[in-house]
Amino acid sequence: MTISVVVVDDHPVFRIGMAALLDSLAGIRVTGQAAGAGEAGPLLASGIAADVVLMDLDLGDGSGIDLTRELLRDRPDLRVLVVTMHEDDDAVVAAVRAGARGYLVKSAPPDAVERAVRAVAAGEMILSPAVAQRAMAYVLGGRTATRLPFPQLTDREREVLDLVAAGLDNETIARRLGLSPKTVRNHLANVLARLGLPDRSAAIVRAREEGLGTSG
Repeated sequence: MTISVVVVDDHPVFRIGMAALLDSLAGIRVTGQAAGAGEAGPLLASGIAADVVLMDLDLGDGSGIDLTRELLRDRPDLRVLVVTMHEDDDAVVAAVRAGARGYLVKSAPPDAVERAVRAVAAGEMILSPAVAQRAMAYVLGGRTATRLPFPQLTDREREVLDLVAAGLDNETIARRLGLSPKTVRNHLANVLARLGLPDRSAAIVRAREEGLGTSG
């Protein structure tokens, strides 16, 4: 049986390269590509053949975690394999909570990509022991489970939000994190967009409600 794959990633070089690699493998066919959530939603809603969705977590126009949740709500038969830069990223655990079947590190060699796609298509989970343990703690509940605030944010965006909630200005945050003030502004703009907040003050209130703002 041929495995149909849709690749969702906002970096065209990675997306096109991944699609070319998958198309070169026996029994795997790339049926579609999307550069972000805005393209992926309608593409998969159209009924396109898709057994596996290769999902970048940090999309330019949205969160791969939110998109995973939405896609699986409409098409529970999909197998989502998230793509990440770092295997210990909190966002990987959040994606698994949203229904992803595992993750693939972007630096993975071609044979590892092939194994992961075939395994997920067959119904297996692809998780490191550390990620599996944290995801299981969440599933089991109890006091040992830790809830990640704002899982739709990247680690860096959450870090910036934490410092904003602590009352630091952009210049101080930039020095603290070794970033430029412009980069901090961009991160904050992404945070506001992803959380649907109108301004910095609203972000501070919302972040403090979630327990952030203690790193000042």
